[in-house]
Amino acid sequence: MSAYPVTYNGSMTGNGGDSLTEDLNIYYDAGDFAWVIVSSALVLLMIPGVGFFYSGLARRKSALSLIWLSVMSVGVVSFQWFFWGYSLAFSHTGGKYIGDLRNFGFRDVLAVPSVGSSKVPDLLFAIFQGMFACITVALAVGAVAERGRMLPCVIFMFVWSTVIYDPIACWTWNSSGWVFKLGGLDFAGGTPVHIASGCAALAYSLMLGKRRGHGTHELNYRPHNVTHVVIGTVFLWVGWFGFNAGSALAANLRAVMAAVVTNLAASVGGVTWCLLDYRLEKKWSAVGFCSGVIAGLVAITPGSGFVTPWAAFIFGVVGAIACNYATKLKYVLKIDDALDIFAVHTVGGLVGNLLTGIFAADYIAHLDGSTSIPGGWINHNYIQLGYQLADSVSGGAYSFVGSCIILFIINMIPGLSLRAKEDDEIMGIDDAEIGEFAYDYVEVRRDVIAGIEGDNVDGASKRSATPTEPADITLDTKA
Repeated sequence: MSAYPVTYNGSMTGNGGDSLTEDLNIYYDAGDFAWVIVSSALVLLMIPGVGFFYSGLARRKSALSLIWLSVMSVGVVSFQWFFWGYSLAFSHTGGKYIGDLRNFGFRDVLAVPSVGSSKVPDLLFAIFQGMFACITVALAVGAVAERGRMLPCVIFMFVWSTVIYDPIACWTWNSSGWVFKLGGLDFAGGTPVHIASGCAALAYSLMLGKRRGHGTHELNYRPHNVTHVVIGTVFLWVGWFGFNAGSALAANLRAVMAAVVTNLAASVGGVTWCLLDYRLEKKWSAVGFCSGVIAGLVAITPGSGFVTPWAAFIFGVVGAIACNYATKLKYVLKIDDALDIFAVHTVGGLVGNLLTGIFAADYIAHLDGSTSIPGGWINHNYIQLGYQLADSVSGGAYSFVGSCIILFIINMIPGLSLRAKEDDEIMGIDDAEIGEFAYDYVEVRRDVIAGIEGDNVDGASKRSATPTEPADITLDTKA
Protein backbone atom coordinates (compact mmCIF):
# COMPACT_ATOMS: atom_id res chain seq x y z
CA MET A 1 0.00 0.00 0.00
CA SER A 2 1.50 3.30 -1.05
CA ALA A 3 2.54 5.86 1.54
CA TYR A 4 1.34 8.49 -0.94
CA PRO A 5 -1.92 7.19 -2.44
CA VAL A 6 -2.85 7.91 -6.01
CA THR A 7 -5.72 10.37 -6.34
CA TYR A 8 -8.91 8.51 -7.14
CA ASN A 9 -9.98 9.30 -10.69
CA GLY A 10 -13.50 7.90 -10.61
CA SER A 11 -12.65 5.00 -12.90
CA MET A 12 -13.66 2.23 -10.51
CA THR A 13 -16.76 0.26 -11.42
CA GLY A 14 -18.58 -2.58 -9.70
CA ASN A 15 -16.62 -3.53 -6.59
CA GLY A 16 -13.60 -1.42 -7.52
CA GLY A 17 -11.65 -3.62 -9.86
CA ASP A 18 -10.00 -7.01 -10.32
CA SER A 19 -7.49 -7.75 -7.56
CA LEU A 20 -5.78 -10.31 -9.79
CA THR A 21 -4.81 -7.74 -12.40
CA GLU A 22 -4.44 -4.50 -10.46
CA ASP A 23 -3.52 -3.19 -7.02
CA LEU A 24 -6.74 -2.03 -5.38
CA ASN A 25 -4.85 -0.38 -2.50
CA ILE A 26 -3.21 2.43 -4.44
CA TYR A 27 -5.95 4.96 -3.74
CA TYR A 28 -5.67 4.65 0.04
CA ASP A 29 -3.18 5.40 2.79
CA ALA A 30 -1.91 2.60 5.02
CA GLY A 31 -2.13 4.77 8.13
CA ASP A 32 -5.78 5.53 7.50
CA PHE A 33 -6.46 1.83 7.02
CA ALA A 34 -4.71 0.95 10.28
CA TRP A 35 -6.49 3.60 12.32
CA VAL A 36 -10.00 2.76 11.12
CA ILE A 37 -9.43 -0.99 11.62
CA VAL A 38 -8.23 -0.34 15.18
CA SER A 39 -11.17 2.00 15.74
CA SER A 40 -13.55 -0.75 14.64
CA ALA A 41 -12.05 -3.05 17.28
CA LEU A 42 -12.32 -0.31 19.92
CA VAL A 43 -16.03 0.15 19.19
CA LEU A 44 -16.49 -3.62 19.48
CA LEU A 45 -14.84 -3.43 22.92
CA MET A 46 -17.56 -1.01 24.00
CA ILE A 47 -20.29 -3.62 23.61
CA PRO A 48 -19.25 -5.92 26.49
CA GLY A 49 -18.64 -2.65 28.33
CA VAL A 50 -22.33 -1.86 27.94
CA GLY A 51 -23.12 -5.35 29.21
CA PHE A 52 -20.99 -5.02 32.33
CA PHE A 53 -22.30 -1.52 33.02
CA TYR A 54 -25.93 -2.60 32.77
CA SER A 55 -25.31 -5.86 34.61
CA GLY A 56 -23.71 -4.10 37.57
CA LEU A 57 -26.68 -1.76 37.91
CA ALA A 58 -29.24 -4.58 37.92
CA ARG A 59 -30.03 -7.22 40.53
CA ARG A 60 -27.77 -10.24 40.68
CA LYS A 61 -30.45 -12.76 39.70
CA SER A 62 -30.75 -11.10 36.25
CA ALA A 63 -27.15 -9.93 35.86
CA LEU A 64 -26.04 -12.44 33.21
CA SER A 65 -29.03 -11.77 30.96
CA LEU A 66 -27.90 -8.19 30.33
CA ILE A 67 -24.39 -9.27 29.38
CA TRP A 68 -25.90 -11.97 27.16
CA LEU A 69 -28.11 -9.46 25.35
CA SER A 70 -25.18 -7.12 24.78
CA VAL A 71 -22.95 -9.72 23.15
CA MET A 72 -25.89 -11.26 21.30
CA SER A 73 -26.51 -7.90 19.66
CA VAL A 74 -23.12 -8.28 17.96
CA GLY A 75 -24.11 -11.61 16.46
CA VAL A 76 -27.59 -10.61 15.33
CA VAL A 77 -26.80 -7.13 14.04
CA SER A 78 -23.56 -8.17 12.34
CA PHE A 79 -25.57 -10.63 10.27
CA GLN A 80 -28.28 -8.04 9.61
CA TRP A 81 -25.61 -5.53 8.55
CA PHE A 82 -24.09 -8.03 6.11
CA PHE A 83 -27.48 -9.20 4.88
CA TRP A 84 -28.94 -5.80 3.97
CA GLY A 85 -28.27 -3.27 6.73
CA TYR A 86 -25.17 -1.73 5.17
CA SER A 87 -26.89 -1.42 1.83
CA LEU A 88 -29.99 0.20 3.36
CA ALA A 89 -27.84 2.76 5.17
CA PHE A 90 -24.85 3.44 2.92
CA SER A 91 -25.48 2.30 -0.64
CA HIS A 92 -24.14 4.78 -3.19
CA THR A 93 -27.54 4.99 -4.87
CA GLY A 94 -29.61 5.53 -1.73
CA GLY A 95 -32.46 8.01 -1.32
CA LYS A 96 -33.23 10.75 1.19
CA TYR A 97 -34.55 8.38 3.84
CA ILE A 98 -33.17 4.92 3.15
CA GLY A 99 -30.79 3.19 0.79
CA ASP A 100 -31.52 0.46 -1.71
CA LEU A 101 -30.42 -3.19 -1.93
CA ARG A 102 -27.61 -2.64 -4.40
CA ASN A 103 -25.11 -3.98 -1.84
CA PHE A 104 -27.34 -6.82 -0.56
CA GLY A 105 -25.18 -9.48 1.09
CA PHE A 106 -22.13 -7.18 0.76
CA ARG A 107 -22.40 -7.45 -3.01
CA ASP A 108 -19.74 -5.22 -4.62
CA VAL A 109 -18.59 -4.04 -1.19
CA LEU A 110 -14.83 -3.94 -1.66
CA ALA A 111 -12.53 -1.22 -2.97
CA VAL A 112 -14.72 1.65 -4.21
CA PRO A 113 -14.35 4.79 -2.05
CA SER A 114 -17.17 4.81 0.53
CA VAL A 115 -19.97 7.34 0.84
CA GLY A 116 -18.53 8.24 4.25
CA SER A 117 -15.14 9.32 2.99
CA SER A 118 -13.01 8.92 -0.10
CA LYS A 119 -10.12 8.05 2.21
CA VAL A 120 -11.51 4.59 3.01
CA PRO A 121 -13.06 1.94 0.75
CA ASP A 122 -16.54 0.48 1.13
CA LEU A 123 -15.32 -2.68 2.84
CA LEU A 124 -13.48 -0.85 5.62
CA PHE A 125 -16.30 1.64 6.10
CA ALA A 126 -18.74 -1.28 6.31
CA ILE A 127 -16.98 -2.99 9.23
CA PHE A 128 -16.51 0.29 11.09
CA GLN A 129 -20.13 1.37 10.70
CA GLY A 130 -21.28 -2.18 11.45
CA MET A 131 -19.87 -1.83 14.95
CA PHE A 132 -21.93 1.35 15.38
CA ALA A 133 -25.08 -0.55 14.42
CA CYS A 134 -24.26 -3.26 16.96
CA ILE A 135 -23.63 -0.97 19.91
CA THR A 136 -26.75 1.08 19.20
CA VAL A 137 -28.87 -2.04 19.61
CA ALA A 138 -26.90 -3.10 22.70
CA LEU A 139 -27.66 0.26 24.31
CA ALA A 140 -31.39 -0.02 23.57
CA VAL A 141 -32.06 -3.58 24.72
CA GLY A 142 -30.90 -2.87 28.26
CA ALA A 143 -34.53 -1.79 28.68
CA VAL A 144 -35.59 -5.43 29.09
CA ALA A 145 -33.79 -5.52 32.44
CA GLU A 146 -35.23 -8.02 34.92
CA ARG A 147 -38.56 -8.68 33.22
CA GLY A 148 -38.14 -9.15 29.45
CA ARG A 149 -37.88 -12.42 27.52
CA MET A 150 -34.85 -13.14 25.35
CA LEU A 151 -36.37 -14.50 22.10
CA PRO A 152 -38.67 -11.55 21.39
CA CYS A 153 -35.77 -9.23 22.16
CA VAL A 154 -33.52 -10.98 19.66
CA ILE A 155 -36.19 -10.62 16.97
CA PHE A 156 -36.57 -6.97 17.94
CA MET A 157 -32.83 -6.49 17.40
CA PHE A 158 -33.03 -7.56 13.76
CA VAL A 159 -36.26 -5.74 12.94
CA TRP A 160 -35.33 -2.52 14.76
CA SER A 161 -31.96 -2.36 13.03
CA THR A 162 -33.69 -2.66 9.67
CA VAL A 163 -36.68 -0.39 10.20
CA ILE A 164 -35.29 2.24 12.58
CA TYR A 165 -31.49 2.38 12.72
CA ASP A 166 -30.68 1.98 9.03
CA PRO A 167 -32.97 4.81 7.84
CA ILE A 168 -31.71 7.22 10.53
CA ALA A 169 -28.09 6.35 9.71
CA CYS A 170 -28.86 6.91 6.03
CA TRP A 171 -30.46 10.31 6.44
CA THR A 172 -27.72 11.44 8.85
CA TRP A 173 -24.48 10.19 7.27
CA ASN A 174 -25.21 9.18 3.69
CA SER A 175 -24.51 12.10 1.35
CA SER A 176 -27.96 11.60 -0.18
CA GLY A 177 -29.76 11.74 3.21
CA TRP A 178 -32.11 14.63 4.01
CA VAL A 179 -30.35 15.67 7.24
CA PHE A 180 -26.97 15.56 5.51
CA LYS A 181 -28.28 17.71 2.67
CA LEU A 182 -30.04 20.05 5.12
CA GLY A 183 -26.71 20.71 6.81
CA GLY A 184 -27.12 18.86 10.11
CA LEU A 185 -23.87 18.20 11.97
CA ASP A 186 -23.51 14.84 13.69
CA PHE A 187 -19.95 13.58 13.76
CA ALA A 188 -20.32 10.23 15.49
CA GLY A 189 -23.94 9.47 16.31
CA GLY A 190 -25.84 11.90 18.52
CA THR A 191 -29.10 11.03 16.76
CA PRO A 192 -28.57 7.62 15.06
CA VAL A 193 -26.90 6.06 18.10
CA HIS A 194 -27.87 7.85 21.29
CA ILE A 195 -31.22 9.55 20.71
CA ALA A 196 -32.48 6.57 18.71
CA SER A 197 -31.38 3.97 21.27
CA GLY A 198 -32.66 6.00 24.23
CA CYS A 199 -36.09 6.47 22.66
CA ALA A 200 -36.22 2.78 21.73
CA ALA A 201 -35.39 1.89 25.34
CA LEU A 202 -38.18 4.17 26.57
CA ALA A 203 -40.61 2.51 24.16
CA TYR A 204 -39.49 -0.97 25.27
CA SER A 205 -39.89 -0.02 28.94
CA LEU A 206 -43.38 1.33 28.23
CA MET A 207 -44.48 -1.75 26.30
CA LEU A 208 -43.05 -4.16 28.86
CA GLY A 209 -44.60 -2.45 31.85
CA LYS A 210 -43.13 -1.93 35.28
CA ARG A 211 -41.08 -4.54 37.10
CA ARG A 212 -42.81 -6.58 39.78
CA GLY A 213 -42.69 -4.61 43.01
CA HIS A 214 -41.95 -1.31 41.26
CA GLY A 215 -42.64 1.59 43.62
CA THR A 216 -42.37 -0.58 46.75
CA HIS A 217 -39.56 -1.44 49.14
CA GLU A 218 -38.96 -4.62 47.17
CA LEU A 219 -37.23 -2.65 44.42
CA ASN A 220 -35.50 -0.25 46.78
CA TYR A 221 -32.04 -1.65 46.14
CA ARG A 222 -28.56 -0.54 45.20
CA PRO A 223 -26.59 -1.69 42.14
CA HIS A 224 -25.54 -5.23 42.93
CA ASN A 225 -21.96 -4.97 41.63
CA VAL A 226 -20.34 -1.54 41.42
CA THR A 227 -17.11 -3.16 40.25
CA HIS A 228 -18.92 -4.27 37.08
CA VAL A 229 -20.19 -0.73 36.61
CA VAL A 230 -16.64 0.64 36.83
CA ILE A 231 -15.24 -2.05 34.51
CA GLY A 232 -17.99 -1.38 31.99
CA THR A 233 -17.29 2.35 32.16
CA VAL A 234 -13.58 1.79 31.52
CA PHE A 235 -14.34 -0.40 28.48
CA LEU A 236 -16.68 2.27 27.16
CA TRP A 237 -14.27 5.13 27.83
CA VAL A 238 -11.43 3.37 26.03
CA GLY A 239 -13.67 2.28 23.17
CA TRP A 240 -15.06 5.77 22.74
CA PHE A 241 -11.69 6.91 21.41
CA GLY A 242 -12.36 4.68 18.41
CA PHE A 243 -16.02 5.63 18.35
CA ASN A 244 -15.39 9.38 18.05
CA ALA A 245 -11.82 9.76 16.80
CA GLY A 246 -12.33 6.88 14.37
CA SER A 247 -15.23 8.77 12.82
CA ALA A 248 -12.68 11.06 11.16
CA LEU A 249 -12.13 7.99 8.93
CA ALA A 250 -8.45 8.89 8.62
CA ALA A 251 -5.35 9.33 10.76
CA ASN A 252 -5.22 13.12 10.87
CA LEU A 253 -5.42 16.14 13.17
CA ARG A 254 -9.19 16.06 13.20
CA ALA A 255 -9.09 12.55 14.67
CA VAL A 256 -6.60 13.72 17.29
CA MET A 257 -8.82 16.66 18.23
CA ALA A 258 -11.81 14.32 18.50
CA ALA A 259 -9.83 12.14 20.92
CA VAL A 260 -8.85 15.17 23.01
CA VAL A 261 -12.37 16.57 23.37
CA THR A 262 -13.82 13.11 24.01
CA ASN A 263 -11.53 12.46 26.96
CA LEU A 264 -12.02 15.96 28.37
CA ALA A 265 -15.81 15.86 28.21
CA ALA A 266 -15.85 12.42 29.86
CA SER A 267 -13.58 13.56 32.68
CA VAL A 268 -15.49 16.76 33.36
CA GLY A 269 -18.81 14.92 33.16
CA GLY A 270 -17.73 12.37 35.74
CA VAL A 271 -16.59 15.01 38.23
CA THR A 272 -19.75 17.09 37.70
CA TRP A 273 -22.16 14.20 38.32
CA CYS A 274 -20.17 13.11 41.36
CA LEU A 275 -20.42 16.61 42.85
CA LEU A 276 -24.15 16.76 42.14
CA ASP A 277 -24.69 13.52 44.04
CA TYR A 278 -22.41 14.59 46.86
CA ARG A 279 -24.47 17.69 47.60
CA LEU A 280 -27.44 15.41 48.34
CA GLU A 281 -25.93 12.28 49.87
CA LYS A 282 -22.61 13.57 51.22
CA LYS A 283 -21.07 10.45 49.65
CA TRP A 284 -18.54 10.21 46.82
CA SER A 285 -20.49 7.85 44.58
CA ALA A 286 -18.53 5.60 42.22
CA VAL A 287 -21.72 4.91 40.26
CA GLY A 288 -22.31 8.65 40.08
CA PHE A 289 -18.84 9.26 38.65
CA CYS A 290 -19.31 6.49 36.07
CA SER A 291 -22.73 7.82 35.10
CA GLY A 292 -21.24 11.27 34.59
CA VAL A 293 -18.46 9.88 32.42
CA ILE A 294 -21.02 8.21 30.16
CA ALA A 295 -23.13 11.39 30.07
CA GLY A 296 -20.09 13.43 29.04
CA LEU A 297 -19.17 10.90 26.35
CA VAL A 298 -22.71 10.85 24.96
CA ALA A 299 -22.92 14.64 24.88
CA ILE A 300 -19.61 15.14 23.06
CA THR A 301 -20.31 12.44 20.46
CA PRO A 302 -22.10 14.57 17.81
CA GLY A 303 -19.69 17.49 18.23
CA SER A 304 -16.40 15.64 18.66
CA GLY A 305 -15.17 16.44 15.15
CA PHE A 306 -16.43 20.02 15.22
CA VAL A 307 -15.61 21.67 18.55
CA THR A 308 -12.63 23.01 20.51
CA PRO A 309 -11.32 21.69 23.84
CA TRP A 310 -12.75 24.65 25.77
CA ALA A 311 -16.17 23.86 24.31
CA ALA A 312 -15.73 20.20 25.34
CA PHE A 313 -15.57 21.38 28.95
CA ILE A 314 -19.04 22.89 28.52
CA PHE A 315 -20.31 19.73 26.84
CA GLY A 316 -19.16 17.68 29.84
CA VAL A 317 -20.64 19.96 32.50
CA VAL A 318 -23.96 20.64 30.78
CA GLY A 319 -24.33 17.04 29.62
CA ALA A 320 -23.80 15.64 33.12
CA ILE A 321 -26.17 18.15 34.74
CA ALA A 322 -28.91 17.57 32.16
CA CYS A 323 -28.67 13.78 32.35
CA ASN A 324 -28.50 13.80 36.15
CA TYR A 325 -31.75 15.71 36.44
CA ALA A 326 -33.30 13.75 33.58
CA THR A 327 -33.13 10.58 35.67
CA LYS A 328 -36.20 11.98 37.46
CA LEU A 329 -38.23 12.02 34.23
CA LYS A 330 -39.17 8.35 34.58
CA TYR A 331 -41.20 9.26 37.68
CA VAL A 332 -42.98 12.03 35.78
CA LEU A 333 -43.62 9.74 32.79
CA LYS A 334 -44.48 6.81 35.10
CA ILE A 335 -42.32 4.48 32.99
CA ASP A 336 -39.93 2.01 34.58
CA ASP A 337 -36.74 2.83 32.67
CA ALA A 338 -34.72 0.57 34.94
CA LEU A 339 -31.24 1.64 33.79
CA ASP A 340 -31.96 5.30 32.92
CA ILE A 341 -31.14 4.71 29.26
CA PHE A 342 -33.49 7.44 28.08
CA ALA A 343 -32.14 9.95 30.59
CA VAL A 344 -28.49 9.43 29.66
CA HIS A 345 -28.62 8.66 25.95
CA THR A 346 -31.60 10.57 24.58
CA VAL A 347 -31.18 13.62 26.80
CA GLY A 348 -27.39 13.50 26.51
CA GLY A 349 -27.62 13.13 22.73
CA LEU A 350 -30.07 16.03 22.50
CA VAL A 351 -27.80 18.26 24.60
CA GLY A 352 -24.82 17.28 22.45
CA ASN A 353 -26.65 18.00 19.21
CA LEU A 354 -27.79 21.43 20.36
CA LEU A 355 -24.41 22.40 21.79
CA THR A 356 -22.85 21.35 18.49
CA GLY A 357 -25.12 23.85 16.80
CA ILE A 358 -23.66 26.52 19.04
CA PHE A 359 -19.98 25.60 19.28
CA ALA A 360 -19.19 23.94 15.92
CA ALA A 361 -16.15 25.70 14.45
CA ASP A 362 -15.29 25.70 10.77
CA TYR A 363 -11.55 25.55 11.40
CA ILE A 364 -11.87 22.45 13.62
CA ALA A 365 -13.79 20.56 10.94
CA HIS A 366 -11.16 21.56 8.38
CA LEU A 367 -8.38 19.95 10.43
CA ASP A 368 -8.74 16.96 8.12
CA GLY A 369 -7.75 19.20 5.24
CA SER A 370 -10.97 18.77 3.29
CA THR A 371 -14.19 19.23 5.30
CA SER A 372 -15.87 22.63 5.00
CA ILE A 373 -18.83 23.62 7.19
CA PRO A 374 -20.49 26.95 7.95
CA GLY A 375 -20.04 26.24 11.67
CA GLY A 376 -22.41 27.08 14.50
CA TRP A 377 -23.20 30.19 16.49
CA ILE A 378 -19.55 30.97 17.11
CA ASN A 379 -19.24 31.31 13.31
CA HIS A 380 -22.43 33.43 13.29
CA ASN A 381 -24.33 30.63 11.55
CA TYR A 382 -27.41 30.88 13.75
CA ILE A 383 -29.66 28.66 11.64
CA GLN A 384 -27.47 25.68 12.55
CA LEU A 385 -29.23 25.29 15.89
CA GLY A 386 -32.52 24.86 14.03
CA TYR A 387 -31.02 22.13 11.85
CA GLN A 388 -29.74 20.33 14.94
CA LEU A 389 -33.12 20.52 16.64
CA ALA A 390 -34.93 19.23 13.55
CA ASP A 391 -32.52 16.29 13.33
CA SER A 392 -32.90 15.45 17.02
CA VAL A 393 -36.69 15.63 17.19
CA SER A 394 -37.28 13.72 13.96
CA GLY A 395 -34.88 10.93 14.91
CA GLY A 396 -36.24 10.61 18.44
CA ALA A 397 -39.88 10.62 17.37
CA TYR A 398 -39.28 8.12 14.58
CA SER A 399 -37.43 5.76 16.91
CA PHE A 400 -39.99 5.96 19.73
CA VAL A 401 -43.12 5.56 17.62
CA GLY A 402 -41.53 2.97 15.33
CA SER A 403 -40.25 0.96 18.29
CA CYS A 404 -43.70 0.93 19.92
CA ILE A 405 -45.24 -0.38 16.70
CA ILE A 406 -42.58 -3.08 16.26
CA LEU A 407 -42.94 -4.22 19.87
CA PHE A 408 -46.74 -4.23 19.68
CA ILE A 409 -46.66 -6.48 16.60
CA ILE A 410 -44.05 -8.84 18.09
CA ASN A 411 -46.06 -9.13 21.31
CA MET A 412 -49.17 -10.13 19.34
CA ILE A 413 -47.42 -13.13 17.76
CA PRO A 414 -48.10 -16.39 19.65
CA GLY A 415 -45.06 -17.47 21.66
CA LEU A 416 -43.37 -14.07 21.42
CA SER A 417 -44.85 -12.22 24.38
CA LEU A 418 -42.37 -9.59 25.49
CA ARG A 419 -42.84 -10.00 29.22
CA ALA A 420 -41.59 -12.93 31.28
CA LYS A 421 -44.04 -14.76 33.51
CA GLU A 422 -44.30 -13.52 37.08
CA ASP A 423 -42.76 -16.72 38.47
CA ASP A 424 -39.83 -16.33 36.07
CA GLU A 425 -39.35 -12.71 37.07
CA ILE A 426 -39.30 -13.69 40.74
CA MET A 427 -36.85 -16.52 40.10
CA GLY A 428 -34.67 -14.30 37.93
CA ILE A 429 -34.29 -13.95 34.17
CA ASP A 430 -30.90 -15.70 34.26
CA ASP A 431 -32.44 -18.92 35.54
CA ALA A 432 -35.70 -18.69 33.61
CA GLU A 433 -34.33 -17.70 30.21
CA ILE A 434 -30.67 -18.72 30.14
CA GLY A 435 -30.22 -21.48 32.72
CA GLU A 436 -26.83 -20.09 33.72
CA PHE A 437 -25.83 -17.60 36.37
CA ALA A 438 -23.45 -14.73 36.86
CA TYR A 439 -22.62 -16.08 40.33
CA ASP A 440 -22.45 -19.63 41.64
CA TYR A 441 -24.04 -18.71 44.95
CA VAL A 442 -27.43 -18.14 43.27
CA GLU A 443 -28.02 -21.88 43.15
CA VAL A 444 -26.73 -22.27 46.71
CA ARG A 445 -29.16 -19.62 47.84
CA ARG A 446 -32.06 -21.57 46.38
CA ASP A 447 -30.96 -24.75 48.10
CA VAL A 448 -30.78 -22.92 51.42
CA ILE A 449 -34.21 -21.34 50.99
CA ALA A 450 -35.68 -24.67 49.89
CA GLY A 451 -34.25 -26.33 52.98
CA ILE A 452 -35.41 -23.63 55.36
CA GLU A 453 -38.93 -23.53 54.01
CA GLY A 454 -39.29 -27.27 53.59
CA ASP A 455 -39.96 -26.80 49.93
CA ASN A 456 -39.91 -29.51 47.31
CA VAL A 457 -36.68 -30.52 45.60
CA ASP A 458 -36.44 -27.60 43.20
CA GLY A 459 -37.97 -25.10 45.63
CA ALA A 460 -40.14 -23.53 42.95
CA SER A 461 -43.49 -23.14 44.72
CA LYS A 462 -42.27 -21.50 47.96
CA ARG A 463 -39.66 -19.34 46.18
CA SER A 464 -42.39 -17.64 44.24
CA ALA A 465 -43.91 -16.24 47.40
CA THR A 466 -40.75 -14.91 49.06
CA PRO A 467 -39.01 -11.57 48.62
CA THR A 468 -35.77 -12.12 46.75
CA GLU A 469 -33.36 -9.24 47.10
CA PRO A 470 -32.98 -9.10 50.93
CA ALA A 471 -32.20 -12.83 50.97
CA ASP A 472 -29.61 -12.31 48.23
CA ILE A 473 -27.83 -9.67 50.30
CA THR A 474 -27.89 -11.71 53.50
CA LEU A 475 -26.44 -14.85 51.98
CA ASP A 476 -23.88 -12.91 49.99
CA THR A 477 -22.63 -11.19 53.15
CA LYS A 478 -22.28 -14.45 55.07
CA ALA A 479 -20.50 -16.06 52.17
